[in-house]
Amino acid sequence: MKYDPEIHHRRSIRLHGHDYSQAGAYFVTVCTHNHDLLLQFEAAQAAVLSVWHALPLRFPTVVLDEFVIMSNHVHGIIILRGAASRAPKESGAASSAPTLGRVVRAYKSVSAVEANRILGRTGQPFWQRNYYEHIVRSDHELDHIRQYIRENPINWDQAPNNPSNL
Repeated sequence: MKYDPEIHHRRSIRLHGHDYSQAGAYFVTVCTHNHDLLLQFEAAQAAVLSVWHALPLRFPTVVLDEFVIMSNHVHGIIILRGAASRAPKESGAASSAPTLGRVVRAYKSVSAVEANRILGRTGQPFWQRNYYEHIVRSDHELDHIRQYIRENPINWDQAPNNPSNL
C-alpha cells in the first residue's frame, strides 16, 4: 500500500516536551528487523557488543551501564552526562551534548553495517525502525531495570515474544 498521510500517522513514542539531551539515565531496547533471530550468531553478537562499548569514544558525555544481547533484541542503559562544556550563546555553536536519539541512531547504524557485513548480507535492514526508551527517574528504578536486564536471558524461555512460544 502506498503511503497516504491521511491514513498513515506515525505517532511519536517519545515523551512530549522532554529534552533528550538532558543528563540522566535511559533504558533502551532495540529489536531486530521483523524480530529475526540474527543475534544468535556469535560473530554478529560480537559486532553488536563492540559497537555498544565504542559509543563513549564517539560521544564522550555518554556512560554505558548494563547491557544484554538477546536473540532478537538488545537492552541497555545509556547515561547522558550533559554537555562537557556549553558554547557561549553568542557564538552560535550548538551544545556538545548529544541527544539520546543521536546516540541510538549511531549505535543502530554502525552495528547494522558491521553485523550485516559479518552475516554476508547487503541491502537488508538489521534493526527494526525506532526503539523503545524509558527515562529512568530514580536510583531505585535504575536498580530494578539493571536487575531486569541481568535476568532477561534467564526469563527468555518463558517470554511471550520468544518465537518458540508463539
